Amino acid sequence: MLVGQNALSEDLNQHWEQDNQAWWDWYVTLADNKDNATNIIDIPPIQHLDMPSDSELGVELSTPYKLTKDHKLAFRRDGFIRLPNVLSPAAVFRLRKELIRLLNKTFPENNKANRFLSLEMMWIESPIIRQYVLSPRIAKISADLLSVKSVRLYHDNALSKEPGCGRTPWHYDDHHFPLETNDVVTAWMPAQPVPLSMGPLSFAKPLNVFNLVKNITFNKNDTSYDKKVTEIFKANNVSIDSKPFGIGEASFHHNLSFHTAGNNRTSQSRIVLANTYFADGARVVKEPTMVSGDWQKFIPGADPGGVVASEFNPVCWPSIKKRRV
Repeated sequence: MLVGQNALSEDLNQHWEQDNQAWWDWYVTLADNKDNATNIIDIPPIQHLDMPSDSELGVELSTPYKLTKDHKLAFRRDGFIRLPNVLSPAAVFRLRKELIRLLNKTFPENNKANRFLSLEMMWIESPIIRQYVLSPRIAKISADLLSVKSVRLYHDNALSKEPGCGRTPWHYDDHHFPLETNDVVTAWMPAQPVPLSMGPLSFAKPLNVFNLVKNITFNKNDTSYDKKVTEIFKANNVSIDSKPFGIGEASFHHNLSFHTAGNNRTSQSRIVLANTYFADGARVVKEPTMVSGDWQKFIPGADPGGVVASEFNPVCWPSIKKRRV
């Protein structure tokens, strides 16, 4: 059983019976928003840039990132790291264009206000998103930070926090991914700069602060879990890393890294591509819960206790080209 799974109350030990958008609509209700400002700040749109061609994008997303020893040490200590220039500004602009197209295709304009919108499995439909999701550049960073030889995809995720949407509750992803391993990392790649008023991710550090809150009982009906985590972190003077994201900057966080995100008080959607990768050979936990959402959509055919290796969970590093050498 993974760290943290024993903190889930018994009434969560059931399958989620709705889609993943319904899951997000429920999940954001668990955040305490009583102290959040609600005024909307008008900010200028992202600057128009000439978009890279498919081949240019492919070259960029296949070029290794210069990850240093200090980067790896910081990730192991803190459970997350922010990396500049993971994507070029032009690649960010193209990513945003495609994510907006897919979101608009799914969600009517009159059904977006104040919501946290989510799309998954986009890489199967969109050749453009496929390049970002199966990117050797992104997957190698993930494998190197985890110090594993090979990583598979759990899922991609477009996360659009619409203007007026409140906080994301404190959590760690161990609750969300029903994987019997802690070698799991999520690459969080904003599709625009993210000022503080837009609600960037904030991380509690170092990594081991999860021990302070791992036994809080998760409550699916109210904000008590979120409030309790906040109280304990304050009482123990836990350091919170809350910084804006520049264009092209991305963060990578471990599945035990506690994080939250602020409300979006701007006039723009805060759109992010979040790809989750895990060490090849991982199995499904024996008792998945509703907090994992529609997990069988992402790892079809993998029963509790079984190895995750479906066609929807390809090995992303080493890349196919690399493996053939």
